Amino acid sequence: MANLEETLNIEHVVYSEETIKARVKELGAQITEDYKDKELVVIGVIRGSLYFLSDLTRAIDLPVKIDMVGFSNIPDTTSKTGIVRIIKDVDIDITNKHVLVVEDVIRTGLTTAYIIQNLEMKKPADITLCTMLLNPDRLLMTIPVKYYGFEINDLWLAGYGLDHDEIGRNLPYIAQIPKKK
Repeated sequence: MANLEETLNIEHVVYSEETIKARVKELGAQITEDYKDKELVVIGVIRGSLYFLSDLTRAIDLPVKIDMVGFSNIPDTTSKTGIVRIIKDVDIDITNKHVLVVEDVIRTGLTTAYIIQNLEMKKPADITLCTMLLNPDRLLMTIPVKYYGFEINDLWLAGYGLDHDEIGRNLPYIAQIPKKK
């Protein structure tokens, strides 16, 4: 049986494990500074943010509450509208709290905007975004991205939470893979 790298047909490493660790440490330090003396709730978006959320929250030197939100795509709808089906909502009361939503990648921003809209109904003090990867050229709307690890273009990527047909999330680095046909 082929190993993970062969299965994904990795073309090359875009961000090494060491590069990711260094950037996450920088983001954690900045978030620590920005949220000192504030009650912070960090909400990860299932499943892609799992590794980034874990590393980032350990790099934040503050008492934080952590929760997850999950969604699934609606066939023939999500890619056009950003509307998703919420499959796991937050369990922590975020009323009047400072909320940091953690994503693995933001491309168009449609799905992220829908998640934010859902969280805003819970009346937090504010909501900001932190994503490992941001594609600013594809953003279709303004969303509150305050922190990001790296800017990307339209490469197909896997690793560090990113997947190809649910495979590859467990790579410790981010690699380019062939585009789907």
